[in-house]
Amino acid sequence: MPLSLHREGIPDYIRRKGRLVNNTTAGARAPKLPSKSRSSLRYAGPAWLALALLVAACGDQGKSLADAPRPSVDVAMVLSKEVVQWDEFNGRVSAVETVEVRPRVTGHIDNVAFKEGGAVRKGDVLFELDRRPFRAALDAATAELERARAAAQKAHLQDMRAQSLIADRAMSIEEGESRHAARVQSDADVRAAEAAVTTARLNLEYATVRSPIDGRASRAMLTAGNLAVADQSILTSVVSQDPVYVYFDPDEHSYLGYQANAAQGGGKEADLKVHIALADEQGFPHEGIVRFIDNQLDPATGTIRARAIIRNPGHTLTPGLYARVRFAPRGAATVNLVDERAVLTDQDRKYVYILDSGDKAVRKDIVVGRVVDGLRVVESGLSQNDKVIVSGLQRVFFSGTPVAANMVTMAAGTTARASTSKN
Repeated sequence: MPLSLHREGIPDYIRRKGRLVNNTTAGARAPKLPSKSRSSLRYAGPAWLALALLVAACGDQGKSLADAPRPSVDVAMVLSKEVVQWDEFNGRVSAVETVEVRPRVTGHIDNVAFKEGGAVRKGDVLFELDRRPFRAALDAATAELERARAAAQKAHLQDMRAQSLIADRAMSIEEGESRHAARVQSDADVRAAEAAVTTARLNLEYATVRSPIDGRASRAMLTAGNLAVADQSILTSVVSQDPVYVYFDPDEHSYLGYQANAAQGGGKEADLKVHIALADEQGFPHEGIVRFIDNQLDPATGTIRARAIIRNPGHTLTPGLYARVRFAPRGAATVNLVDERAVLTDQDRKYVYILDSGDKAVRKDIVVGRVVDGLRVVESGLSQNDKVIVSGLQRVFFSGTPVAANMVTMAAGTTARASTSKN
């Protein structure tokens, strides 16, 4: 109603030209009041005016809030479906076999017989040492073997003759025993000579250094003319290419998920499939199997070393390359999903606004998981029957705000990520 200050606002008195006058007796002089009363009456008029204006304003505001249109928001049902939650880690490609090629004999290098950095097969010639000293040693050992065999043949004949003479009592037993011992010794000399020939033949063979595995060779560490010392000098290295290992370090949470999955399978650790991608590859085009998990976690990092083996027929996975490793330690599970745009943050807590039965936006705290195909996994706090506000959140100022809901389908927003990743 219109506001006016009438005479009842100041009982019996009004202020005129600095003096208080009784409003019932015009011209009669009012009795003087104490200074404190005069001071109070001085501010009574403005106070009453302010109070009346405030009451009128509040009444108008309450009327305007009640009549204001409800903000429009988009609401979607919580999406519940079976998904595979992938864990992603960084890893390194490693060769299954790595060999440092060293000579087995000492000699000077005559020839480097391989292409540096090229593919080699098991048995391919890599280096050739000077063979002449080893050929000479083999010839000497062969000659010594022939001498030993001749001596052994003579000792055999003498032993046989001695046995005959002893039977005829034409030779002493002591002499016969001496000839028999000479025969045994000559047989041992033959075996020693044969071993020397074998060693010399091996040394001659070792003068040709061959690749011990299929793979790819590195550069030549020593070139022609240099002395290669047996079991010391590194001539080159060869790494296998197919298959390859990928080492990575899952965290404790992923490892526990793997153990839980294994327990559901009867306690037997099953082969865990992994997907591999290089730094420049889209998706995860390579597939492998985890065949090794270490026996303890690293307490400093909270991770455990794991190793996957991957086929590499195209030799694109070069040892030492950085790789992204993705695997699902828990397998497939049914989870609740919401558009990531609907998830809000209050300090360290995550929450969403849901639509209650009275068409009001009500806050609900949640615990979130990873992002799957642009939708955020909600581990707790929501049921599949909840209706979540996914758009128009800027018009919801507090829990309990009345809204006008438009039902939409739960889908990933344009700002949500399209790939699966760790939180």
